[in-house]
Amino acid sequence: MQRRRLAYNTALLTASSLLMNLIGMAFQVWLVGRIGSAGIGLYQLVLSVTNLCATFAISGIRFAATRLVSEELGLENTGGIRSAMGRCLGYGLFFGLAAALILRSLAEPIGFLWIGDARTVRSLRLAAWSMPCVSLCAAISGYFTACGRVWKPTLIHLIEQLAGIALVAFFLQSAPAGDIEKSCAAVTLGRMTADVLSLILMLAAFAMDRRGHYGQAGQGKQLTVRMLRIAVPLAVSAYARSALSTLQHLLVPRGLKKAGYSANSALSGYGTIQGMVLPILFFPSCILAALSELIVPELTAAQVQGDSGEIRRATREMITLSALFSGAVALFLFLFSEQLAMVIYASREAGRYLRLLAPLVPVMYTDMTVDGCLKGLGQQVWSMGINILDSLLGLLLVWWLLPRYALTAYLAIIYVTELFNFALSAWRLQRVIPARPEVRRPDA
Repeated sequence: MQRRRLAYNTALLTASSLLMNLIGMAFQVWLVGRIGSAGIGLYQLVLSVTNLCATFAISGIRFAATRLVSEELGLENTGGIRSAMGRCLGYGLFFGLAAALILRSLAEPIGFLWIGDARTVRSLRLAAWSMPCVSLCAAISGYFTACGRVWKPTLIHLIEQLAGIALVAFFLQSAPAGDIEKSCAAVTLGRMTADVLSLILMLAAFAMDRRGHYGQAGQGKQLTVRMLRIAVPLAVSAYARSALSTLQHLLVPRGLKKAGYSANSALSGYGTIQGMVLPILFFPSCILAALSELIVPELTAAQVQGDSGEIRRATREMITLSALFSGAVALFLFLFSEQLAMVIYASREAGRYLRLLAPLVPVMYTDMTVDGCLKGLGQQVWSMGINILDSLLGLLLVWWLLPRYALTAYLAIIYVTELFNFALSAWRLQRVIPARPEVRRPDA
């Protein structure tokens, strides 16, 4: 039954992810044509800061909700789910409002002093309103993932994406062509409005689902302590990793300027790799992303029940599938990189970067799978610790190499950090998978 449910949810998430990624890619192509690669670069800088604030808003609550609800289900204590989710939603609301207040209050110094581009201030202030929406939606998504009813948040995310595209297109009509500050603000406003819509739909879906499946209230053991034990270490490590990653992204345009690029050329080069090439590179990964998300509650349940055989089987199948799939994707992207970039963006430069990064796809995709297995086995702190080391290494390399070797260094840094992360994650997973018990032969 569990395997059938996993297969169904994987197929559902994969199909929906493919659809949403196709829609997102088409929208990205249109957006590049509308605001240009420099505008995309400026928006990526805004995203690097808002993603940091979103990390603070979520503060580990998505995974905490998934793990906590999965544990209650594994212990067959369905009555404790209502109490668990009440704590998760309260936690998410507190951190979401705090993140919104911080971003709204500090938008100007962040834009002027941290990013170094005053054109980002307006977008940062608008993005602040999204933070409570992001945190509460994360908690509810974690609940649905644990319960195996992923079609509900999947449908809501699809509605959110379509609404966001329509809203961005609507708001961009009032932004003058060539004015990347107002264009960036229009994109942010459209996305923020879609986040509000998503929260309304998520709350409605959660209220109806809880009433239908877990109407009887009950108490779990030490729910608050267990939630904090999961969320707080994950949150602290996520803060460190996100801060380092944000600083790394903000240093890229500055490093390119020191290498001799103009301000707009630096944004354009950064936008080409970050906003054009990487979306193509990660587009097929939605299949593995769905599996990596859904394997978390399955491995958690197996761990709670002490089923070491199921843990070994699931991790082995996941990694084998990931290696085979990512190898095929890497070969396809390497052979047809120029054609893809010309069809999608009409950019030979993007095609050149895509071919250079294609051999890294098996490492990127398999690392995603390994991270999902680590989280399912309760190794989320280890996983985030590895990600922090990865981000710190990337930051140091960007600061040291980028002013000397420009975009060539940036591509090399992507390789080094991805390989470093994968090696450590694979080592840790090998250490925590239960060993197969030895079978003693009877004496002859």
